[in-house]
Amino acid sequence: MSSFAIYLAGMLVLIVGLAFGAYFAGLAMQWIIVGAVVLLGIGMVTAVSRTRQKDPAA
Repeated sequence: MSSFAIYLAGMLVLIVGLAFGAYFAGLAMQWIIVGAVVLLGIGMVTAVSRTRQKDPAA
């Protein structure tokens, strides 16, 4: 499994946990979905930037 996949899997676990917490706290479902989508986008950008291979020096 690549570092990118492991990073995204961890981010998904975090998002699901936060979504369950927000649901049990009584937040409206539309805001839970908006928050999950935003966190997923942030997670993807962060995963790409942290696991991207550096360009070799020419």
